[in-house]
Amino acid sequence: MESRTFCFSNNYLGEFRMEMKTVIITGVPGVGKTTVIGELSNLLKERGISYFIANFGDFMLKSAISEGLVTSRDQIRKLSHRLQVKLQGIAAREIANEARKQLANGGILIVDTHAIVKTSTGYWPGLPSHVVEELNPDVIAVLEASAEEIYRRQSEDRTRDRKDIQERGIEEIRELMLYARVAAISSAVVSGASVLQVLNERGKAREAAETILRVIDVI
Repeated sequence: MESRTFCFSNNYLGEFRMEMKTVIITGVPGVGKTTVIGELSNLLKERGISYFIANFGDFMLKSAISEGLVTSRDQIRKLSHRLQVKLQGIAAREIANEARKQLANGGILIVDTHAIVKTSTGYWPGLPSHVVEELNPDVIAVLEASAEEIYRRQSEDRTRDRKDIQERGIEEIRELMLYARVAAISSAVVSGASVLQVLNERGKAREAAETILRVIDVI
């Protein structure tokens, strides 16, 4: 068999090192994504690494409000499937464009979103192929905690309207976490991203963030 040697110039490698890295952080509602991402941003600041955090739902909300479709974020998941797919595509494109501006000299794009969304019509992918192709993630991190802990966090969060989620109970939270893992792996197939399961135990958000950072270091 013919052997081949691949040679890279120093300039090529220098450009490669400066490229933006993309980390998508997912998890079911109440798992603590916001807290872990906050800790991750602190760690990146300490290292002097540039980063841009994009909340996928915020980008979808902006488009949905401009179209007169909703007035609050929790109304988005009650829209029709076709509308949500359209909004997902717009959000992914806008995030990618903004990240390229913010991280022109390299850095970390952190996308806060869900791998799976349960609706009255079934499970919908939070990261369908057209979204993954736009964002091109290096890592998809799936945050997890015990179903009991997630239920408790949902109950204590007064900033969101999650009555429809809370009514499902602990067993359905477990089911949703299982589907979230499967969805993350399915999305990773499109981009070749790695899938990282990260345990976010109570009071240990920094440890969860450190786990993600260790993976960012080697991608």
